[in-house]
Amino acid sequence: MKFATVSAGDKQLYGAVVDGGFIALSPDFPQWPSLRQVIEAGALADLAKAAEGRAVTHAEGSFSYDIPVPNPEKILCVGVNFPDRNAEYKDGSSQPKYMSLFPRFARSFTGHGQPLIRPPENHTLDYEGEVAIVIGKGGRRIKAEDAYDHIAALTLCNEGTIRDWVRHAKFNVTQGKNWDKSGAIGPWLVPFTDPAQLDEARIITRVNGEVRQDDVLSRMMFPIREEIAYISTFTTLVPGDIIITGTPTGAGARFDPPKYLVPGDVVEIKVGGIGTLRNTVEDEA
Repeated sequence: MKFATVSAGDKQLYGAVVDGGFIALSPDFPQWPSLRQVIEAGALADLAKAAEGRAVTHAEGSFSYDIPVPNPEKILCVGVNFPDRNAEYKDGSSQPKYMSLFPRFARSFTGHGQPLIRPPENHTLDYEGEVAIVIGKGGRRIKAEDAYDHIAALTLCNEGTIRDWVRHAKFNVTQGKNWDKSGAIGPWLVPFTDPAQLDEARIITRVNGEVRQDDVLSRMMFPIREEIAYISTFTTLVPGDIIITGTPTGAGARFDPPKYLVPGDVVEIKVGGIGTLRNTVEDEA
């Protein structure tokens, strides 16, 4: 079952994505205003049961996708998490002892099918295909061996970046990572039920049909279990928090010359068992 947050007319709804469209379920569960509260209640299974046998309420094309979890308390991103990605820096470093982390704000993302926005201040908009996990059971100092028990669902992320702005300071990438609608999350949430969903996952990023990134999550320098354990050491994870787990080599900045995104480009990020996140590119109006 796939669960999404969508906009239809002037209403934001959550529900199930099925063949032919969307089944709105939020009107049946007023106690849970958004998928964030559904996750906090551990109630994705309740949504799945409510969707059984129901007819589509919104046909494909009559709604637009929003980011699946509105207003999460935290969105934390893991940087430089594949061996080939680390080698791109050409500094001779081996795997670092600790993972690199940075925050993103919810408004820096848009939904599936929506345009990524290139700002007028700088045109080095780049793509980064990644798997994102959504925390279902909160906790502090979570052990790595218990980490998967804290995941509610999986989704995809295009962790879009304004490359020139990550170089504005010596130790800080935050300003290059948080331009409004420069990235995307979606299309939906897939409940996490089997470790193989992550352990055997392959991520492929295409730009205008050309494969730019292709790697498997099992090659991550810091596996997702370790990400959850490390992050929860210093901050309490809560339901609805999102961890964006790392991108493979092949981002546009690493080509010679760089292949930054331009208006009209189409970026697709695909992971078997989760789906395909698709976005176009537009200049800011």
